Amino acid sequence: MVLFMYVLTEVCHSILKRISMNKLILLLTGFSLCITQFCFGQSILTPVGSNIEANKIEAFIQSKMAETNTPGIAMAIVNKGEVVYHNEFGMQKPNMPVKSNTIFEGASLSKPLFGFFVMQFVEQGLLDLDRPLYLYLPYADIAHDDRYKKITARMVLSHRSGFPNWRTDSGSEKLFINFEPGTQFEYSGEGYQYLALVLQEITNTTPEGLERLFHKKVARPLGLKTTRFIQNKKNLKRKALAYKNQKWLGERDFGVDEFGAAYGVHSTAIDYANWLIAVMNKEGLQIDTYDEYLKNQTELPEDNPNKAAGVSHVALGFYTGKFPFGTIYGHGGNNDKKFTSIAICIPEQEWAMTLFTNSGFGEQMGIELFQWLASGGN
Repeated sequence: MVLFMYVLTEVCHSILKRISMNKLILLLTGFSLCITQFCFGQSILTPVGSNIEANKIEAFIQSKMAETNTPGIAMAIVNKGEVVYHNEFGMQKPNMPVKSNTIFEGASLSKPLFGFFVMQFVEQGLLDLDRPLYLYLPYADIAHDDRYKKITARMVLSHRSGFPNWRTDSGSEKLFINFEPGTQFEYSGEGYQYLALVLQEITNTTPEGLERLFHKKVARPLGLKTTRFIQNKKNLKRKALAYKNQKWLGERDFGVDEFGAAYGVHSTAIDYANWLIAVMNKEGLQIDTYDEYLKNQTELPEDNPNKAAGVSHVALGFYTGKFPFGTIYGHGGNNDKKFTSIAICIPEQEWAMTLFTNSGFGEQMGIELFQWLASGGN
């Protein structure tokens, strides 16, 4: 077996030097398909409890990659509380296949994980979900609008702060409030960033210090080996490059001047899946804290596109929806269509999936994969 893998690796390296981007994507996804079939030939449970062969999932992914010209994907599926399947397809950068330890930007997959982190502060009595945040930290960026003094951590985590997603979305550099805090839903990264500043104030630390606290309180106890909001050299060395508009983009690092609560998490498909397992097992928080964390807080408006897909509410980080096979908790991620991702878990089924890409199509691809699996692979 070792000799077989060595020969295939050498052949792959030889071919990598001589073929085009599109052919390389197809080759590597096909190569991954062959390896999985050769090694495992396994059957995987779908969200509805039926069995599906791994090669059918891989064929589905392969077709979507070719359709969207997505260079690289890493994914994992959890059955009965364990990662039973993971695979890597295509390239993380020119001439370098995606590996199980390839780091991707999780983008807004940051939000449910940050919500989990926040709930540890709540549990310890350091933060009250319903106490106005300005009492912990006045926010100079929005001091011109007194309504901000009504904003709480609960409103931020469930997207009822009144803040826009990003102040720059409207072409302004000035932060503003769109409605009376607590009265409506509007997805907002700005609120999450304000709450991160509040955590830094509470703990008298810096963005890097908050990352160290995240590692101490969340990552290390739950066995997360690569998941970080602020990257170290090891993560950056293994990070995929983004591919957008038919071009590879240069390396980028968010730096250490901001804890990216809304956008900054970097991880692997397996590591993030392991966090979902911890959530389904209710590890890292007390049971009553979990009840609050996963409880529906905000109903999505009827015109929200998630509503049509069966997702109806927002908890304290996750989107949620009731389906015949159980309540799903999930979130997508999109950093400027450079890195896109999705994560879904169904605690009643002990089932979860993660999918990370270095293109702009991963979130939609993940939704389509989940819908296909939820239909039994038909």
